[in-house]
Amino acid sequence: MAAGLQHPRAARNPHGMEIDAATAAAHGWPKLKYAVVERERRWLCDAVPLDLVERAAAITDLYVTGTRLRLREAVPQGGGAPQRRLGRKADVTADTRLLTSIYLSDAEFARLAVLPGRRLRKTRHTLRPIAGVALAVDRFEGELAGLILAEAEFDSNAAMRAYVAPSFCGREVTADTRYTGGALVEIGLPAD
Repeated sequence: MAAGLQHPRAARNPHGMEIDAATAAAHGWPKLKYAVVERERRWLCDAVPLDLVERAAAITDLYVTGTRLRLREAVPQGGGAPQRRLGRKADVTADTRLLTSIYLSDAEFARLAVLPGRRLRKTRHTLRPIAGVALAVDRFEGELAGLILAEAEFDSNAAMRAYVAPSFCGREVTADTRYTGGALVEIGLPAD
């Protein structure tokens, strides 16, 4: 590719494309055009800021044993069609990952829902954008009850680094891998 030219996928990818093909291949994506780059920071919270909530959904995630696959069902609170998808994630760094999702029909979801794995349940509260950034606050259920995590997604590394967390956010846990979905479902609530 000529100097100064962007990877052709970057223009179609709302998250940008700052991961090179070799890094993507090393994480299991031999074709970069099928991956989305997700940049995300996470914080512990004491409560959900209900005055900022635009919508909420009950989410059940099945983390498929021995894989990087996650089967998700998100049922909107207040009605609406559930979203069902199969995703695959790989962390490149603590705040940046590659992601691929496939949306599923009811029949496809039912076939995959019997796969072996561990389930995580939470209510996701999608907030109005704050300082132009999309945020969600997850209230976990079951064995993880009491855990409330906020997450923000960013279009660029610069925006991610510059972002000042809202006042309802507590300690940042982006770099603490114990607070990723895969770790939470496997080892449970961190003791600290």
